[in-house]
Amino acid sequence: MAKTDSKEIFESLPIPKAVKVMALPTIFGQIIVLIYNMADTFFLGRTDNPYMVAAASIILPVFNISLALAGLSGMGAGALISRLLGEGNEAEAKKVSAFGFYLSLVITALFSGGVLIFMRPLLNLLGASENTFLYARQYAFCVIVLGATPTVLSNVLSNLLRSVGVSKEAGFGITLGGLLNIALDPLFMFVILPKGYEVLGVGIATLLSNCVACGYFFCIIFKLRKRSVISFSLKNGLPSRKSIGSVFNVGIPSAVATLLFDIDYIVIDKLMAAYGDIALASVGIVLKAERLPLNVGIGICQGMMPIVAYNYSAKNRERMDGTIKFSLKSGIIFSLVSVTLYQIFAGFILRAFIANPQTVMLGTGFLRIRCLATPLMFMSFFTVYVFQGFGEGGKALFLGVVRWAVFNIPMLFLLNFLFGMYGIVWSQVTADVLTVILSFIVYRKYTKSQQTQDKNIPTFETIR
Repeated sequence: MAKTDSKEIFESLPIPKAVKVMALPTIFGQIIVLIYNMADTFFLGRTDNPYMVAAASIILPVFNISLALAGLSGMGAGALISRLLGEGNEAEAKKVSAFGFYLSLVITALFSGGVLIFMRPLLNLLGASENTFLYARQYAFCVIVLGATPTVLSNVLSNLLRSVGVSKEAGFGITLGGLLNIALDPLFMFVILPKGYEVLGVGIATLLSNCVACGYFFCIIFKLRKRSVISFSLKNGLPSRKSIGSVFNVGIPSAVATLLFDIDYIVIDKLMAAYGDIALASVGIVLKAERLPLNVGIGICQGMMPIVAYNYSAKNRERMDGTIKFSLKSGIIFSLVSVTLYQIFAGFILRAFIANPQTVMLGTGFLRIRCLATPLMFMSFFTVYVFQGFGEGGKALFLGVVRWAVFNIPMLFLLNFLFGMYGIVWSQVTADVLTVILSFIVYRKYTKSQQTQDKNIPTFETIR
């Protein structure tokens, strides 16, 4: 995509069309990522072995930590690049893109090495039992120890492409990896590897598909090297201290929020493990099945944020306001429709993953409860993305930390103590009611403080 096309998206294309151009490829990619994550559980469910399903569920939070690392460098650098383009500072944007790329390489290498060294205590901490330990270790070795680097780089490069308006190619790369993973899962599980090694087969399929996706992104960036500010060259020098600070200012809140989200999943698994492997397998399926509207919401936010960031720096407050309004309304409408569909088809969704009657019965009830939080969750992380677009990392960090560390995780322990297994499931709805209220207060206070500088900064009153 040429620079003029990107500039048109950011500056002059009608807002609904601009958001669609940026968000739809991202949404589609997010859906495919979700499908391939669920495909792992689906194909493992075909073995009718709940221990294999539980093992994959145990590793999910650790796998998601790699996405947090991608957020640290990819989201931080991507948001800043969009703002720098809004200011017309392409030279600094090139330096930021290279810094984000190499930062991701370093932190991912440290993460993978740490998981390899501390594999046994880590799996024990996550709740692996005698029945699930071997399967969990096989999966973790493939997707974390060997697979974290291509996973992180794919997401970082996707964010960098999206930051300059190349959303179609960014979304296609993620989609390519997901579709390949879905195709390779049954091949390695049921054809290449012998019976009993299905979890290892899923891990190998995930590793290979992410390597292919990563290779695709390198090819796209090489192709666009003369028409884009994305660069891996250190010849231009490091970005300024201010820019490095801005990368971490946005990237750290993104990473911390994802890490706390994963800790929340770890706590859910740990608490649910006390009720048996069947309950753990049930909630593992639900935690993946509930992700569809959330991934769509993330796609909307990721498509929206570069437009918001660009116009925030370009001082085009009217366009920024319109982008936020359209994106928020779209996400809420989709969330409400999703809640309705989950209530109707919860049982069918569980049976699509596994035939075990106990797992289906528990999971159906869990899903109908958990899905009620969907609109609340979207509004919570939407506010964080908006603040990241503004470069207000402090406020994004505050909301992310309070949401997970103050509301969600303590609520899990409290409701588990008071109501047992179903208290764990109800915790998300309860905590996110408080999160939305807090987000409203923080955002309203921010917009009021900005009104003295610019009357067009959006408020929740104008968004509703």
